[in-house]
Amino acid sequence: MVDPQRAAITLAINGAEQHLEVDTRATLLDVLRERLDLIGAKKGCDHGQCGSCTVLIDGRRAKSCLALAVALDGSSITTVEGLADGDELHPLQAAFIDHDAFQCGYCTPGQICSAIGMLEEARAEGAELTPEAIRERMSGNICRCGAYPNIVAAIAEVAE
Repeated sequence: MVDPQRAAITLAINGAEQHLEVDTRATLLDVLRERLDLIGAKKGCDHGQCGSCTVLIDGRRAKSCLALAVALDGSSITTVEGLADGDELHPLQAAFIDHDAFQCGYCTPGQICSAIGMLEEARAEGAELTPEAIRERMSGNICRCGAYPNIVAAIAEVAE
């Protein structure tokens, strides 16, 4: 008997194809954390307001707590765990360290994934990324510790 609340999907997660059977109500965030043990994306508000769950879906930033996994069948997902190239950090990861762009670190994975997507959006638009523009474009990602000046500095360094 076919269970209408389950579906088979395939996702390319951090470059590796994953064949999964998921509950049709499961969010991408829950599948990443609970099924695949990829815990970089955090469950903050579970309403898409804080951005701590941000990942890249087909290269675009998205809040994984709002995305149903079943709707993403065939998509490519990049989490913070998939950004480094072996031991070499992604330039934004290195910039966050260099600029001390975190305190508690809870929002950091979402901030970094969002910044990568934002930089691609800005490049595609030919937009100038002033500190004010970076703050505006990153406004969907909240840092409760208030590390915003360092986050903006890290993103600005990579944007140059």
